[in-house]
This record gives sequence, structure tokens and C-alpha cells, in this order.
Amino acid sequence: MPVSTAGAPPQRRPPRPTAANHWPPQAPKAPSPAASSQQSSTPHRSKDAPLIIITLAIAVLLSFISARIIHKPANPASVRFEHHETSDQLPNSVVFDYDATALQPKKVMIQQSWDPTRREKVDPEGKQHTSIYYYPGFFRAKLVVDGEIKRQSDVYIPTKGWKAIIARDPLPVYLSTKETTLDSGHMGITPTTLETKTGSPVFTNRWVNFFDVHEFPGLSGDHFRFQTTIRNTSTVEQSLCRKMQLFVMGTEDPIVITLSDKGCISSLSLYTGSRGINGKDHDLSAFGCDCSQWQQVTCAQDNGVFTIGLNGTPIFTAQRNKSIGGIIGIRIAFEGTGEIKEATLKGGDKTLDLLKEP
Repeated sequence: MPVSTAGAPPQRRPPRPTAANHWPPQAPKAPSPAASSQQSSTPHRSKDAPLIIITLAIAVLLSFISARIIHKPANPASVRFEHHETSDQLPNSVVFDYDATALQPKKVMIQQSWDPTRREKVDPEGKQHTSIYYYPGFFRAKLVVDGEIKRQSDVYIPTKGWKAIIARDPLPVYLSTKETTLDSGHMGITPTTLETKTGSPVFTNRWVNFFDVHEFPGLSGDHFRFQTTIRNTSTVEQSLCRKMQLFVMGTEDPIVITLSDKGCISSLSLYTGSRGINGKDHDLSAFGCDCSQWQQVTCAQDNGVFTIGLNGTPIFTAQRNKSIGGIIGIRIAFEGTGEIKEATLKGGDKTLDLLKEP
């Protein structure tokens, strides 16, 4: 029979579920497969890490060993760089025989001389390359492999007596003996000849060089004396500074002496064979003179002491100066036109009058 509720205490409603008190009570969530996998794999990962590192190290080592076996280290002695001249005249082509394949190079260049701008790109797998030398002198050619100098070869381009050359880019201008023999009997060049050859009456920065390049047996850069008497015959309108240069060329280094009108000494420089001196940060006023008048210039080296004289007066001295090696040439240059009255070279018991050489 039905149970009566009359008189019974009223029943309380269950509380409304809230965020803090869900109703009905929720059963705990089972962990997701991904979380379960992450939790279970963590201990294994820490155990496997050393094994992975060791395996990778062994693989790298084996790869290095196999590479060394397949590609043996290059033997520097197997790199070849030689040359031979094709003529005894000017200009002179030089054939370079080279082989840098043992170094497996990406880039190979041949540098004609000390000047790094005179580099020519060659075939890394090639064997020969030719270059033309338009100027006489002593040039230390270099084989440059991937930016590093690997071999050197000394190229010697002599003259037969004096040779006058007008410096010009891209090609120089050669002068004949007739064109450089003046009415005075001296060696030089006239403004008329230079203007005819260059097409310009202005000679500033236009250099005329007189080369006498050959071996001087018995003469050494350790003990010598060179003397010359010269003048620049350009007007100041033709050549602003009327510079004159003297070179004593050696197998190791040259000596370079520059004179100019007194107002241009800031632009001068000097090279003793072991030290360069710039007129921008050194006082070279002693090398300024009236270049239109005859100037007698001497330079000498004796027991490591290098001296320069001008008209009988010493103007520069350097102690413990390095030898330039064997003397292999003389070069006298004028900015514009000039004249040479005397050129002698002494060493030991020898005195050579260079202007009277055959």
C-alpha cells in the first residue's frame, strides 16, 4: 500500500552542482595514450642517450678514416711550378709549367711578379700557362692555390745594353737607340720625341725608363757604389714635379731613390732594399732639388751601412741595411723628358762605365 508522507519531515534537495562541487561526483580520468606513452618513455630516453652519442661518434670516426683512405693527404712536394723563356728579346713570352692537382684546388692563379695585381686565373686541372713580359727585370713569379702561395719561380728578362721604354697602359712604347741618342752625345729623350710617341704635350705622370739589365759578375749588393749624373729637361708646364728615379735592381730586393723639385717632396718615397719611407710622414726635403740642373746622385752599401749622396753631400744613412742580393740591373727614369750624362757601378776592384758598355 502506498506509504503516506503526511507529517514526515520535508526532504532536502541535493545541492546545485558548482565548479568546485560537481554533481554527480566525476570518476577520475584515465590517462591519455599520449601521456601514458610520454611517461613510460622518459626513463628509457635517459638510458638510451649515451648509446646514441657513442654510435654517432663511431660513425663520424669511421667516415673520417674512410675519407683519409680514399683521399690521401696531398704531398706538397708533388706541386710543380717551373718556367722557360721563349726569346732573348723584348717583349718576351714565358711558358709556365705547373701542376697543383695533388691539392685538389678550387682556384689557381699565376702571379707574374711581386705585384699581387698581376695575377692571372688558370685552369686548376691545367698544366701550362703563358704570359708576356713587356718590361725587363727580375720577377719572382708565384703559383697561388686557393689564396695561398705554394711555389715561386724566378723569371729574369735581361736587355742587350740600354733599352728605353715609355710606360703606358695597357702596353708600353719602345724607343730605338737613335731616338734616345741626343745631339750632346748623352742618352735621353727630347720633348719632341715624347710628344710624338704619346700624343700629348703634357708629361705629368708619364714616365720614361732607361733599363740596363744583365748580370754583373763579381758585384754584390753587400758592397757596391752606384753614381749617376742626370737632369729632367721638361718644363714645369710639361711636368709639374719633374721627378727622377734611380733603381739598383737586386735578386732579393731593389733600391729605389726618387728626386723632385723642392715643392713636391711630400709626394716622394724611398726604398732602401729593406725599408720603405714615405714623404707623407717623413721629412724627405733633402731629396728636393732643381731637377732642371745636373744632379749627381750616389748610393752605396758597405758592411751593412747604406748611404745616399747628392752633389757630394750625404743626405741619408741607414744602419744594418739588408743586402739586395746580387746586382742584376740599373734603371733610371724621368717623369717627362730627361738626360743621363754619367752612370758608373763599382764593387770590389771593378769599376764599370755603364754608358760605354757594348
